[in-house]
Amino acid sequence: MTRQRFLKSMMEMVYLSRIYTKTGDCGETSLGDGARVPKDHARVTAYGEVDELNAVLGMLLAQQVEVPEATLLQSIQNDLFDIGADLCLREEEREMPGRHLRVQPGQAERLEQAIDRLNGGLAPLKSFVLPGGSALAAWCHLARTVCRRAERAVVTLARVEKVNPQVPIYLNRLSDLLFVLARVYNKVGEGDVLWIPGKTGAGQGAGSTGTQALEKDATRGD
Repeated sequence: MTRQRFLKSMMEMVYLSRIYTKTGDCGETSLGDGARVPKDHARVTAYGEVDELNAVLGMLLAQQVEVPEATLLQSIQNDLFDIGADLCLREEEREMPGRHLRVQPGQAERLEQAIDRLNGGLAPLKSFVLPGGSALAAWCHLARTVCRRAERAVVTLARVEKVNPQVPIYLNRLSDLLFVLARVYNKVGEGDVLWIPGKTGAGQGAGSTGTQALEKDATRGD
């Protein structure tokens, strides 16, 4: 089956006529292949975190009529549904390419291109940025932290079951993009609220050596 035929079959399968089925009342749910697992299964937790991330991006987009980079964010929301579809189906041994919807390398590469484009107009950081500033930036930082949580859940799942390696790569890249985008929303970095080590403490907080190390790492993602 070609990828195009698979995607067409997926669209034909999505038909929701009932919202509640009562099949999950005892704490179990179905994966994409019909297998029943507990609702707190590591796989369900992973794609549940991704679903929450998608909802936060929806809130970000709802903050005003015209959100800068809205098209990019909407494409990311679609990617996150791809990730959910990927995670809800266990990878088969020697799975035939195109048999199931799987996240592709090009999706993370597209995020890298967006990061390079957006970061090009930002001044380098000499401290960490506190979440906040404008409302859009604050929502972006919230999405970033939820993205990191989703990534951690996928890493946890990958310790016990096979996971498409492109999924954690995409989430790792997305958290970096959301950080850069938050700076863009803060007047291209001019409205960033910077962390001042030890500001309210009695001493100097991290000290000069620690602060220098933080300044060196502030612009570098994982």
